[in-house]
Amino acid sequence: MQNENLIVNDVTGLNPVSVWAINKPHSVADVVDAVARTHGPVSVGGGHFSMGGQTASPGSLHLDMREMNQVILFSPMEKTIRVQAGIRWCDIQRFIDPHDLSIKIMQTYANFTVGGSLSVNVHGRYMGLGPVIMSVRWFKLVMADGAVVEVAPDSSSELFYSVIGGYGGLGVIVEVELALAENVKVKRLAKKMSVKDYLEHFRDKVRHSPDAIFHNADLYPPQYVRARSVTWMRTDDAVTEPRRLHQGGAGYALERYFVWAITETPLGKWRREYLIDPLLYWRRKVHWRNFEASYDAAELEPASRTRSTYVLQEYFVPVEKFDEFVPKLAEILQRFRVNALNVSVRHAQADPGAVMAWARGDTFAFVLYYKQRTRDNAKNRVAVWTRELIDAAVSVGGCYYLPYQPHATPEQFHAAYPRAKELFAIKRQLDPAFRFRNVLWDKYYAPNLS
Repeated sequence: MQNENLIVNDVTGLNPVSVWAINKPHSVADVVDAVARTHGPVSVGGGHFSMGGQTASPGSLHLDMREMNQVILFSPMEKTIRVQAGIRWCDIQRFIDPHDLSIKIMQTYANFTVGGSLSVNVHGRYMGLGPVIMSVRWFKLVMADGAVVEVAPDSSSELFYSVIGGYGGLGVIVEVELALAENVKVKRLAKKMSVKDYLEHFRDKVRHSPDAIFHNADLYPPQYVRARSVTWMRTDDAVTEPRRLHQGGAGYALERYFVWAITETPLGKWRREYLIDPLLYWRRKVHWRNFEASYDAAELEPASRTRSTYVLQEYFVPVEKFDEFVPKLAEILQRFRVNALNVSVRHAQADPGAVMAWARGDTFAFVLYYKQRTRDNAKNRVAVWTRELIDAAVSVGGCYYLPYQPHATPEQFHAAYPRAKELFAIKRQLDPAFRFRNVLWDKYYAPNLS
Protein backbone atom coordinates (compact mmCIF):
# COMPACT_ATOMS: atom_id res chain seq x y z
CA MET A 1 0.00 0.00 0.00
CA GLN A 2 1.41 3.39 -0.97
CA ASN A 3 -0.21 6.69 -0.13
CA GLU A 4 1.30 10.07 0.65
CA ASN A 5 -1.30 10.64 3.37
CA LEU A 6 -0.69 7.45 5.37
CA ILE A 7 -0.52 8.24 9.08
CA VAL A 8 0.79 6.02 11.86
CA ASN A 9 -0.22 7.12 15.36
CA ASP A 10 -0.24 5.62 18.85
CA VAL A 11 -2.96 5.07 21.41
CA THR A 12 -2.72 8.63 22.79
CA GLY A 13 -3.44 10.22 19.42
CA LEU A 14 -0.71 12.79 20.13
CA ASN A 15 1.98 11.59 17.73
CA PRO A 16 0.81 11.28 14.11
CA VAL A 17 3.63 10.37 11.73
CA SER A 18 3.27 10.42 7.95
CA VAL A 19 4.85 7.32 6.42
CA TRP A 20 5.60 6.37 2.84
CA ALA A 21 3.88 2.97 2.87
CA ILE A 22 2.49 0.33 5.23
CA ASN A 23 3.34 -3.33 4.80
CA LYS A 24 1.60 -6.12 6.74
CA PRO A 25 3.83 -9.20 6.62
CA HIS A 26 2.61 -12.70 7.48
CA SER A 27 5.95 -14.51 7.56
CA VAL A 28 9.68 -14.06 7.99
CA ALA A 29 10.03 -14.25 4.22
CA ASP A 30 7.56 -11.37 3.87
CA VAL A 31 9.67 -9.21 6.20
CA VAL A 32 12.87 -10.06 4.32
CA ASP A 33 11.18 -9.22 1.04
CA ALA A 34 9.83 -5.90 2.37
CA VAL A 35 13.25 -4.84 3.63
CA ALA A 36 14.88 -5.87 0.33
CA ARG A 37 12.37 -4.09 -1.89
CA THR A 38 13.09 -0.62 -0.49
CA HIS A 39 16.36 1.16 0.13
CA GLY A 40 14.81 3.81 2.35
CA PRO A 41 14.02 3.95 6.06
CA VAL A 42 12.00 1.20 7.75
CA SER A 43 9.92 1.48 10.94
CA VAL A 44 8.25 -1.30 12.90
CA GLY A 45 5.01 -1.31 14.87
CA GLY A 46 2.76 -3.69 16.77
CA GLY A 47 -0.06 -2.67 19.07
CA HIS A 48 1.03 1.01 19.03
CA PHE A 49 0.89 1.33 22.81
CA SER A 50 4.21 3.15 22.92
CA MET A 51 3.32 6.81 23.30
CA GLY A 52 5.96 8.92 21.61
CA GLY A 53 6.42 7.89 17.99
CA GLN A 54 8.52 4.80 18.72
CA THR A 55 6.73 2.89 15.94
CA ALA A 56 7.18 5.26 13.01
CA SER A 57 9.49 7.69 11.24
CA PRO A 58 8.53 10.26 8.59
CA GLY A 59 8.69 8.82 5.08
CA SER A 60 9.46 5.30 6.23
CA LEU A 61 8.15 1.94 5.11
CA HIS A 62 6.13 0.95 8.16
CA LEU A 63 5.96 -2.77 8.98
CA ASP A 64 2.70 -3.48 10.81
CA MET A 65 3.54 -6.80 12.47
CA ARG A 66 0.10 -7.69 13.84
CA GLU A 67 -0.68 -10.29 11.18
CA MET A 68 2.41 -12.29 12.18
CA ASN A 69 0.42 -13.76 15.06
CA GLN A 70 0.88 -17.52 15.01
CA VAL A 71 2.14 -20.02 17.58
CA ILE A 72 5.07 -21.88 16.00
CA LEU A 73 6.07 -24.42 18.65
CA PHE A 74 4.68 -25.22 22.10
CA SER A 75 6.27 -27.51 24.65
CA PRO A 76 4.09 -27.78 27.78
CA MET A 77 6.48 -30.21 29.45
CA GLU A 78 9.43 -27.84 29.04
CA LYS A 79 7.20 -24.80 29.69
CA THR A 80 8.27 -22.96 26.54
CA ILE A 81 6.48 -21.44 23.57
CA ARG A 82 7.76 -20.11 20.25
CA VAL A 83 5.62 -17.48 18.52
CA GLN A 84 5.63 -14.97 15.72
CA ALA A 85 6.48 -11.53 17.04
CA GLY A 86 3.17 -9.89 16.13
CA ILE A 87 1.12 -12.14 18.39
CA ARG A 88 -0.53 -10.47 21.40
CA TRP A 89 0.02 -11.71 24.93
CA CYS A 90 -3.72 -12.32 25.30
CA ASP A 91 -3.59 -14.70 22.31
CA ILE A 92 -0.80 -16.67 23.98
CA GLN A 93 -2.78 -16.76 27.21
CA ARG A 94 -5.77 -18.30 25.47
CA PHE A 95 -3.48 -20.91 23.90
CA ILE A 96 -1.65 -21.98 27.08
CA ASP A 97 -4.36 -21.62 29.72
CA PRO A 98 -5.90 -25.07 29.04
CA HIS A 99 -2.46 -26.50 29.90
CA ASP A 100 -2.40 -24.68 33.28
CA LEU A 101 0.50 -22.54 32.14
CA SER A 102 0.99 -18.80 32.36
CA ILE A 103 3.23 -16.16 30.84
CA LYS A 104 6.24 -15.67 33.06
CA ILE A 105 6.71 -11.90 32.56
CA MET A 106 4.58 -9.35 30.72
CA GLN A 107 3.01 -5.95 31.33
CA THR A 108 -0.31 -5.52 33.18
CA TYR A 109 -2.41 -5.24 30.02
CA ALA A 110 -2.43 -8.12 27.55
CA ASN A 111 -3.12 -6.31 24.25
CA PHE A 112 0.54 -5.59 23.48
CA THR A 113 2.46 -7.58 20.87
CA VAL A 114 5.37 -9.75 21.93
CA GLY A 115 7.86 -8.14 19.55
CA GLY A 116 6.96 -4.66 20.74
CA SER A 117 7.27 -5.75 24.37
CA LEU A 118 10.78 -7.07 23.75
CA SER A 119 11.75 -3.91 21.89
CA VAL A 120 10.94 -1.78 24.95
CA ASN A 121 11.91 -4.48 27.51
CA VAL A 122 8.62 -4.32 29.39
CA HIS A 123 7.91 -5.33 32.95
CA GLY A 124 4.81 -5.95 35.02
CA ARG A 125 3.83 -6.46 38.63
CA TYR A 126 5.65 -9.77 39.04
CA MET A 127 7.58 -10.27 42.27
CA GLY A 128 10.97 -11.94 42.17
CA LEU A 129 11.38 -11.07 38.51
CA GLY A 130 11.92 -7.91 36.48
CA PRO A 131 12.14 -6.95 32.79
CA VAL A 132 10.82 -9.32 30.13
CA ILE A 133 14.37 -10.08 28.96
CA MET A 134 14.55 -12.52 31.89
CA SER A 135 12.02 -14.81 30.20
CA VAL A 136 13.34 -14.68 26.61
CA ARG A 137 15.16 -17.83 25.53
CA TRP A 138 15.74 -16.99 21.88
CA PHE A 139 14.55 -14.77 19.05
CA LYS A 140 14.95 -14.46 15.30
CA LEU A 141 15.94 -11.13 13.77
CA VAL A 142 15.85 -9.71 10.23
CA MET A 143 18.84 -7.41 9.76
CA ALA A 144 19.23 -4.29 7.64
CA ASP A 145 20.96 -6.29 4.87
CA GLY A 146 18.13 -8.85 4.81
CA ALA A 147 20.03 -11.53 6.70
CA VAL A 148 18.03 -13.64 9.17
CA VAL A 149 19.86 -14.51 12.38
CA GLU A 150 18.97 -16.53 15.46
CA VAL A 151 19.85 -14.69 18.65
CA ALA A 152 20.29 -16.23 22.11
CA PRO A 153 21.89 -14.90 25.31
CA ASP A 154 24.72 -17.45 25.27
CA SER A 155 25.58 -17.78 21.58
CA SER A 156 25.13 -14.14 20.49
CA SER A 157 25.07 -12.15 23.69
CA GLU A 158 26.00 -8.72 22.30
CA LEU A 159 23.10 -8.75 19.83
CA PHE A 160 20.70 -10.30 22.36
CA TYR A 161 21.34 -7.64 24.98
CA SER A 162 21.28 -4.84 22.41
CA VAL A 163 18.07 -5.72 20.55
CA ILE A 164 15.92 -6.27 23.66
CA GLY A 165 15.27 -2.75 24.86
CA GLY A 166 16.74 -1.42 21.60
CA TYR A 167 13.47 0.05 20.24
CA GLY A 168 13.64 -1.51 16.79
CA GLY A 169 16.92 0.11 15.86
CA LEU A 170 18.95 -2.97 14.98
CA GLY A 171 16.47 -5.12 13.09
CA VAL A 172 13.01 -6.64 13.02
CA ILE A 173 12.18 -9.22 15.68
CA VAL A 174 10.14 -11.84 13.83
CA GLU A 175 10.03 -14.90 16.12
CA VAL A 176 10.46 -15.32 19.87
CA GLU A 177 10.80 -18.25 22.25
CA LEU A 178 9.63 -17.60 25.82
CA ALA A 179 9.83 -19.40 29.14
CA LEU A 180 6.47 -20.00 30.79
CA ALA A 181 5.29 -20.42 34.38
CA GLU A 182 2.57 -22.36 36.19
CA ASN A 183 -0.92 -20.91 36.31
CA VAL A 184 -1.62 -20.79 40.05
CA LYS A 185 -4.39 -19.33 42.18
CA VAL A 186 -3.62 -16.00 43.83
CA LYS A 187 -5.31 -14.22 46.75
CA ARG A 188 -5.40 -10.43 47.06
CA LEU A 189 -4.05 -8.77 50.19
CA ALA A 190 -4.44 -4.98 50.32
CA LYS A 191 -3.49 -2.44 52.97
CA LYS A 192 -3.66 1.34 53.01
CA MET A 193 -0.80 3.14 54.76
CA SER A 194 1.27 6.26 54.96
CA VAL A 195 3.81 6.51 52.16
CA LYS A 196 6.54 6.89 54.76
CA ASP A 197 5.71 3.38 56.03
CA TYR A 198 5.66 1.69 52.63
CA LEU A 199 9.35 0.85 52.22
CA GLU A 200 9.49 -0.98 55.55
CA HIS A 201 6.24 -2.79 54.71
CA PHE A 202 7.60 -3.82 51.31
CA ARG A 203 10.84 -5.16 52.76
CA ASP A 204 9.17 -7.00 55.65
CA LYS A 205 6.04 -8.37 54.01
CA VAL A 206 6.57 -8.56 50.25
CA ARG A 207 10.13 -8.47 48.93
CA HIS A 208 11.25 -11.90 50.11
CA SER A 209 7.92 -13.69 50.32
CA PRO A 210 8.09 -16.90 48.22
CA ASP A 211 4.32 -16.75 47.71
CA ALA A 212 4.09 -13.17 46.37
CA ILE A 213 3.20 -13.36 42.65
CA PHE A 214 2.01 -9.81 41.84
CA HIS A 215 2.58 -6.59 43.77
CA ASN A 216 2.11 -2.87 43.33
CA ALA A 217 1.45 0.13 45.52
CA ASP A 218 -0.81 2.99 44.45
CA LEU A 219 0.20 6.48 45.59
CA TYR A 220 -2.92 8.59 45.96
CA PRO A 221 -2.94 12.01 44.25
CA PRO A 222 -2.87 14.90 44.75
CA GLN A 223 -0.84 14.81 48.00
CA TYR A 224 0.98 11.48 47.42
CA VAL A 225 1.34 10.91 51.17
CA ARG A 226 -0.86 7.81 51.35
CA ALA A 227 -0.48 4.51 49.52
CA ARG A 228 -2.36 1.28 49.07
CA SER A 229 -0.20 -1.83 48.92
CA VAL A 230 -1.73 -4.62 46.83
CA THR A 231 -0.16 -8.09 46.80
CA TRP A 232 -1.48 -11.23 45.15
CA MET A 233 -0.22 -14.28 47.04
CA ARG A 234 -0.17 -17.89 45.93
CA THR A 235 -3.03 -19.77 47.60
CA ASP A 236 -4.97 -23.04 47.64
CA ASP A 237 -8.23 -21.24 48.42
CA ALA A 238 -11.20 -21.61 46.10
CA VAL A 239 -11.44 -18.91 43.43
CA THR A 240 -13.99 -16.14 43.87
CA GLU A 241 -13.83 -15.34 40.14
CA PRO A 242 -14.91 -18.28 37.97
CA ARG A 243 -13.38 -16.92 34.77
CA ARG A 244 -9.84 -18.02 34.03
CA LEU A 245 -9.18 -15.18 31.57
CA HIS A 246 -10.58 -11.76 30.75
CA GLN A 247 -12.48 -12.11 27.50
CA GLY A 248 -11.73 -8.69 26.01
CA GLY A 249 -14.06 -6.63 23.88
CA ALA A 250 -16.25 -5.62 26.82
CA GLY A 251 -17.81 -2.17 27.12
CA TYR A 252 -16.12 -1.29 30.42
CA ALA A 253 -18.66 1.48 30.97
CA LEU A 254 -18.22 1.53 34.76
CA GLU A 255 -14.41 1.55 34.62
CA ARG A 256 -14.45 4.37 32.07
CA TYR A 257 -16.89 6.36 34.17
CA PHE A 258 -14.60 6.07 37.20
CA VAL A 259 -11.63 7.32 35.17
CA TRP A 260 -13.64 10.27 33.87
CA ALA A 261 -15.06 11.11 37.31
CA ILE A 262 -11.65 11.00 39.01
CA THR A 263 -10.15 13.45 36.50
CA GLU A 264 -13.05 15.78 35.72
CA THR A 265 -15.38 16.12 38.72
CA PRO A 266 -15.00 18.12 41.94
CA LEU A 267 -13.48 15.97 44.68
CA GLY A 268 -12.91 13.21 42.11
CA LYS A 269 -9.61 12.11 43.59
CA TRP A 270 -11.02 12.27 47.13
CA ARG A 271 -13.93 10.07 46.06
CA ARG A 272 -11.52 7.58 44.49
CA GLU A 273 -9.44 7.27 47.68
CA TYR A 274 -12.23 7.32 50.25
CA LEU A 275 -15.28 5.90 48.44
CA ILE A 276 -14.42 3.99 45.26
CA ASP A 277 -11.28 2.14 46.35
CA PRO A 278 -12.65 1.09 49.77
CA LEU A 279 -15.57 -0.52 47.94
CA LEU A 280 -13.31 -2.15 45.33
CA TYR A 281 -10.99 -3.60 48.00
CA TRP A 282 -13.67 -4.55 50.50
CA ARG A 283 -14.40 -7.96 49.01
CA ARG A 284 -12.10 -10.94 49.30
CA LYS A 285 -10.70 -11.92 45.89
CA VAL A 286 -9.03 -15.10 44.67
CA HIS A 287 -8.14 -15.26 40.96
CA TRP A 288 -6.22 -17.49 38.64
CA ARG A 289 -2.87 -15.96 37.75
CA ASN A 290 -3.92 -15.82 34.11
CA PHE A 291 -7.05 -13.86 34.95
CA GLU A 292 -5.07 -11.29 36.90
CA ALA A 293 -2.57 -11.04 34.00
CA SER A 294 -5.08 -10.64 31.16
CA TYR A 295 -6.54 -7.17 31.60
CA ASP A 296 -7.74 -5.41 28.45
CA ALA A 297 -6.42 -1.88 27.84
CA ALA A 298 -9.87 -1.04 26.48
CA GLU A 299 -11.02 -0.43 30.06
CA LEU A 300 -8.86 2.71 30.05
CA GLU A 301 -9.99 4.03 26.67
CA PRO A 302 -11.99 7.28 26.91
CA ALA A 303 -14.99 8.08 24.74
CA SER A 304 -12.85 10.59 22.81
CA ARG A 305 -9.22 11.72 22.69
CA THR A 306 -9.91 14.86 20.65
CA ARG A 307 -9.66 17.51 23.38
CA SER A 308 -7.87 15.50 26.05
CA THR A 309 -6.06 12.20 26.28
CA TYR A 310 -4.59 9.80 28.82
CA VAL A 311 -0.85 9.24 28.85
CA LEU A 312 1.73 7.19 30.73
CA GLN A 313 5.18 8.07 31.97
CA GLU A 314 7.52 5.96 34.06
CA TYR A 315 10.52 6.58 36.28
CA PHE A 316 12.91 4.07 37.81
CA VAL A 317 14.81 4.57 41.06
CA PRO A 318 16.89 2.31 43.30
CA VAL A 319 14.73 0.75 46.02
CA GLU A 320 16.77 2.40 48.77
CA LYS A 321 16.01 5.82 47.24
CA PHE A 322 12.22 5.49 47.54
CA ASP A 323 11.86 7.89 50.45
CA GLU A 324 14.13 10.43 48.75
CA PHE A 325 12.39 10.33 45.37
CA VAL A 326 8.70 10.42 46.39
CA PRO A 327 8.80 13.98 47.82
CA LYS A 328 10.53 15.19 44.66
CA LEU A 329 7.88 13.50 42.51
CA ALA A 330 5.03 14.90 44.60
CA GLU A 331 6.39 18.44 44.61
CA ILE A 332 6.70 18.58 40.82
CA LEU A 333 3.29 17.05 40.16
CA GLN A 334 1.64 19.42 42.64
CA ARG A 335 3.43 22.52 41.42
CA PHE A 336 2.37 21.87 37.82
CA ARG A 337 -1.10 20.69 38.87
CA VAL A 338 -0.72 17.48 36.89
CA ASN A 339 -4.08 15.75 36.56
CA ALA A 340 -2.81 12.36 37.69
CA LEU A 341 -5.12 9.40 38.05
CA ASN A 342 -2.53 7.29 39.75
CA VAL A 343 1.11 6.58 40.47
CA SER A 344 1.64 2.83 40.63
CA VAL A 345 4.85 1.52 42.19
CA ARG A 346 6.20 -1.84 40.99
CA HIS A 347 9.38 -3.73 41.79
CA ALA A 348 11.98 -5.22 39.47
CA GLN A 349 15.15 -7.16 40.07
CA ALA A 350 18.30 -6.15 38.21
CA ASP A 351 18.37 -6.60 34.44
CA PRO A 352 20.77 -9.42 33.44
CA GLY A 353 22.64 -7.29 30.93
CA ALA A 354 20.61 -5.22 28.45
CA VAL A 355 22.67 -2.34 27.06
CA MET A 356 19.70 -0.02 27.62
CA ALA A 357 18.79 -1.53 30.97
CA TRP A 358 16.51 0.57 33.15
CA ALA A 359 16.81 -1.78 36.15
CA ARG A 360 20.48 -1.67 37.10
CA GLY A 361 19.88 -3.01 40.58
CA ASP A 362 16.94 -3.57 42.90
CA THR A 363 14.51 -1.09 41.34
CA PHE A 364 11.16 0.57 41.94
CA ALA A 365 9.19 1.66 38.87
CA PHE A 366 6.90 4.66 39.33
CA VAL A 367 4.18 4.40 36.66
CA LEU A 368 2.43 7.76 36.27
CA TYR A 369 -0.94 7.74 34.53
CA TYR A 370 -2.29 11.21 33.86
CA LYS A 371 -4.69 13.22 31.73
CA GLN A 372 -3.58 16.06 29.50
CA ARG A 373 -5.19 18.36 26.98
CA THR A 374 -4.21 17.94 23.35
CA ARG A 375 -3.66 21.61 22.46
CA ASP A 376 -0.08 22.72 21.81
CA ASN A 377 0.38 24.82 24.95
CA ALA A 378 -0.71 21.84 27.07
CA LYS A 379 1.81 19.58 25.31
CA ASN A 380 4.54 22.16 25.87
CA ARG A 381 3.66 22.37 29.56
CA VAL A 382 3.89 18.59 29.90
CA ALA A 383 7.35 18.71 28.35
CA VAL A 384 8.53 21.14 31.03
CA TRP A 385 7.46 19.10 34.05
CA THR A 386 8.55 15.86 32.36
CA ARG A 387 12.10 17.17 32.14
CA GLU A 388 11.95 18.13 35.81
CA LEU A 389 10.86 14.60 36.72
CA ILE A 390 13.69 13.14 34.64
CA ASP A 391 16.18 15.31 36.52
CA ALA A 392 14.66 14.18 39.81
CA ALA A 393 15.01 10.51 38.90
CA VAL A 394 18.57 10.91 37.65
CA SER A 395 19.50 12.84 40.81
CA VAL A 396 18.82 9.73 42.93
CA GLY A 397 20.63 7.34 40.58
CA GLY A 398 17.59 6.41 38.50
CA CYS A 399 16.32 6.95 34.97
CA TYR A 400 13.12 7.29 32.95
CA TYR A 401 11.36 4.91 30.55
CA LEU A 402 11.73 5.46 26.81
CA PRO A 403 8.40 4.26 25.31
CA TYR A 404 6.74 7.58 26.07
CA GLN A 405 6.86 11.12 24.70
CA PRO A 406 10.51 12.00 23.92
CA HIS A 407 10.62 15.23 25.91
CA ALA A 408 14.08 14.56 27.34
CA THR A 409 16.99 16.62 26.08
CA PRO A 410 19.89 14.69 24.54
CA GLU A 411 21.87 15.44 27.69
CA GLN A 412 19.13 13.93 29.88
CA PHE A 413 18.87 10.92 27.58
CA HIS A 414 22.56 10.11 27.95
CA ALA A 415 22.57 10.86 31.68
CA ALA A 416 19.75 8.37 32.15
CA TYR A 417 21.20 5.79 29.74
CA PRO A 418 25.00 6.07 29.91
CA ARG A 419 25.48 2.98 27.71
CA ALA A 420 23.47 4.43 24.82
CA LYS A 421 26.71 5.27 23.00
CA GLU A 422 27.53 1.54 23.00
CA LEU A 423 24.20 0.83 21.33
CA PHE A 424 24.83 3.60 18.81
CA ALA A 425 28.22 2.08 17.94
CA ILE A 426 26.59 -1.31 17.35
CA LYS A 427 23.96 0.31 15.14
CA ARG A 428 26.61 2.04 13.03
CA GLN A 429 28.16 -1.37 12.48
CA LEU A 430 24.97 -3.30 11.70
CA ASP A 431 22.85 -0.58 10.09
CA PRO A 432 25.31 1.96 8.62
CA ALA A 433 22.66 3.44 6.31
CA PHE A 434 20.34 4.18 9.27
CA ARG A 435 17.53 2.12 7.78
CA PHE A 436 15.72 1.07 10.95
CA ARG A 437 14.42 4.17 12.64
CA ASN A 438 11.57 5.82 14.50
CA VAL A 439 11.00 9.13 16.27
CA LEU A 440 13.13 8.02 19.23
CA TRP A 441 16.09 7.07 17.04
CA ASP A 442 15.58 10.16 14.88
CA LYS A 443 15.88 12.44 17.90
CA TYR A 444 18.76 10.92 19.85
CA TYR A 445 20.79 9.05 17.24
CA ALA A 446 20.44 10.80 13.88
CA PRO A 447 22.17 14.05 15.01
CA ASN A 448 25.26 11.94 15.71
CA LEU A 449 25.57 10.82 12.10
CA SER A 450 28.44 12.35 10.18
